[in-house]
Amino acid sequence: MTAPPAAPVSTWAPLASKVFRALWIAQLVSNLGTWMQTVGAQWLLVDAPNAATLVSLVQTATTLPVMLLSIPSGVLADLMDRRRLLIGAQSAMAVCAAVLAVVTAAEHITPGLLLTLLFLLGVGQALTAPAWQAIQPELVPRNQIPAAAALGSMSNNVGRAVGPAIAGALVSLVGPTLVFAVNAVSFIGVVVVLIGWRRPTSDQDLPAERPIAALQTGLRYIRASPAVRRVLARSILFIAPASALWALLPVTAHDRLGLSSSGYGLLLGALGVGAVIAATQLARMRRMLSPTRLLALAAVAFGIATVVAAGVPFTAIVLVSLVFGGFAWVTALSTMNSIMQLLLPAWVRARGLSVYQLVFMGGQAIGSLVWGVVAGAFGATVALLAAAVLLGLCAVSTLWLPIRAVSLDTTPAVYWPEPLLDFEPDPEDGPVLVLVTYHVPEEAVVEFSAAMAPVGRSRQRTGAMEWRLYRDVGVADRYIEAFVVRSWEEHMRQHQLRLTAQDRLVEQRIDKYILGEPQTLHLVAVQPVQPVRTWRRG
Repeated sequence: MTAPPAAPVSTWAPLASKVFRALWIAQLVSNLGTWMQTVGAQWLLVDAPNAATLVSLVQTATTLPVMLLSIPSGVLADLMDRRRLLIGAQSAMAVCAAVLAVVTAAEHITPGLLLTLLFLLGVGQALTAPAWQAIQPELVPRNQIPAAAALGSMSNNVGRAVGPAIAGALVSLVGPTLVFAVNAVSFIGVVVVLIGWRRPTSDQDLPAERPIAALQTGLRYIRASPAVRRVLARSILFIAPASALWALLPVTAHDRLGLSSSGYGLLLGALGVGAVIAATQLARMRRMLSPTRLLALAAVAFGIATVVAAGVPFTAIVLVSLVFGGFAWVTALSTMNSIMQLLLPAWVRARGLSVYQLVFMGGQAIGSLVWGVVAGAFGATVALLAAAVLLGLCAVSTLWLPIRAVSLDTTPAVYWPEPLLDFEPDPEDGPVLVLVTYHVPEEAVVEFSAAMAPVGRSRQRTGAMEWRLYRDVGVADRYIEAFVVRSWEEHMRQHQLRLTAQDRLVEQRIDKYILGEPQTLHLVAVQPVQPVRTWRRG
């Protein structure tokens, strides 16, 4: 059973929260600074030997850490206090940006040092992203998460559209030093707001999870969550072909439209305008269309914009189509992002969002590379038209791979009775085998077996490494559920931290098919003691 979907609220509703409003403004300024930094760094390298290679490495230096560290960063954000992690990451990024500004002003900057500092800034961004998205449900009510995601997409796309234009003007007037300094100051604004936020603390008796075990648990959660895997699949289906337009837009601007760098900035601005319009209209669209239809519409609209960019030689028409493209881009991304946030419980949210971020960044990076190779072999027009066809197929695929307009109730729920113990196992004792015995009348066996499948996924989402349902051959109506958890501490996390209202609803479904109360048995693995051999002479 799923929680009924909440009525969509205004896009601007999250801004009523003082903390969210302050953080959103600070993040908007930071996004502007980040995109300004990219332009300033590229400008520094345009006259260097091997400029083409070095300029392309600017984007690589900033995005590669995000791809490499996305999942570890998600694990870290679930294990640490997210507020402190964000303060530390943003402070480190401010220091790196300030060093970049000082070294550039002193004229001691080299390509190697520049790329190293950009890489470190990318590491900071990788640490920030999962934690930043994971705190959104702590800042706004659950029914405002889609609106918060739309505002986040608006912030990113306004930074992408406006930042390069501001940086271009500043660089032409005073050089890149001021651009780097502005970026350093932009991080300080985020740090100040985070320091002022009094995040509620959660009391728990269990020690923090170990990183490797936490990573395995997060991946196991995704593997056992069909709804989350569906969103990830839909992300890949959209991002992979959509990346062609972003990758080949500079070629289209220069070769087909004959535009200069300022003209290319105008095309990016059109995408940004569409993104802002989408963010303001998404609440209204959600009242009329399901998430599946929104994603289908976004794929079609972005595909049309891609076709126009591929074949229309008139700048005005391309600009109009890119407005619709920006609208479609934000519609798709904010829809998928908000659904991910709604599907993930707090204890694993950052890990789940880090996988989504990896899919997004990886799909865009690998997709851009593939479309670049296709364009090199067959031309940009053929590559863009092929991407448009795939976007059309992405829209059609929603017929058999939909995202339903429901969200799981991930409210924490502690409802398992505490185990009856004759002795207290050590936290690391394990593996732990849990056996739950049910008595099922013959006429309810089929329905009971079907209802147990979601129970098995629930056990695996919350920590079970293995799960099986057995039938006792000695007693006709006896069925035994068996699942294995890594350690006693991990099983206690199931009891105290990881269960949700959705898990409780899943378990309640089987009550009408069983007789009496289930009986639970906990078994802790014992390591066999090797006998001591004694040797005799003779």
